[in-house]
Amino acid sequence: MKILLADDDADRVRLLMQALAADRSMIVLRLHPGELLLDAVAAHGPDVVLVDMARPDRDALESLRQLSASNPRPIALFVDQDDPSFMEAAIAAGVSSYNVVGTPPPDVKPILRAAVALFHRHQQTRAALDSAESRLEERSIIDQAKTRLIRQRRLSEPDAYRWLRRNAMSSGQRIVDVARKVLSEAEDSRP
Repeated sequence: MKILLADDDADRVRLLMQALAADRSMIVLRLHPGELLLDAVAAHGPDVVLVDMARPDRDALESLRQLSASNPRPIALFVDQDDPSFMEAAIAAGVSSYNVVGTPPPDVKPILRAAVALFHRHQQTRAALDSAESRLEERSIIDQAKTRLIRQRRLSEPDAYRWLRRNAMSSGQRIVDVARKVLSEAEDSRP
């Protein structure tokens, strides 16, 4: 697992690097002072981003929000104090794991693995939702085309569907593409 560590506190970085380096299955990369998080993620392609903030601030969250929008990765966030409103904002910005810790840092390996697992689960759920929404949209287009065929050609609903299916098969297109064509032709024929 490739981990990008983003922390401004040199002592905490040293402790975290030591704790993570003991596990040979983890490669730990560090965000250098002045380096933008987005640039480091693009350059290194980490499996997970570990962000440690002594004093959480909204500007840092904007960086996490941009990362989640442009190059999503699991993000484990460690903060020194509990702040429920900041936690909600962090999760809304794309943080997979929000952790309140003191010094020294705990064994972060299980936390990072959990963040990756939660992130992947969220991505799967999002993909399933997108697929379901797409199927519903296609079904709606097909239903609109059937309605149009029923009115224009005086077909029954099963006959309208068979007409769409037959035209799709003969043209090598998907039924929804034929349905879109039916709807666009109807729009073009309006005065």
